[in-house]
Amino acid sequence: MQTLRARNVDVITALDAGMIEREDAEHLDYATEQGCVLCTFNVGDFYRLHSDYLALGRPHAGIILMRQRYYSVGEQMRRLLRLMASKSADEMKNWVEFLSAWD
Repeated sequence: MQTLRARNVDVITALDAGMIEREDAEHLDYATEQGCVLCTFNVGDFYRLHSDYLALGRPHAGIILMRQRYYSVGEQMRRLLRLMASKSADEMKNWVEFLSAWD
């Protein structure tokens, strides 16, 4: 997170937000209320949650899915920064991006 913050990216972690041990939907709702795209390693659950929200017509601010231990931390940051430079917050609304697509 320090790498993103050093580049003036507004970042909040689940710990920062006091959201540890909350349900996945609560995390997504909180991020949406804050106008933040949610970034997670929990690919399966959050992709399913995204699909559920779409089916219910329930909006969210966007989700970035990435596999843990698939890329180095440096590579994760490069891909996140590339994605953020290419997609606006508005373009991310109700959208899922897989970090693996941003090489």
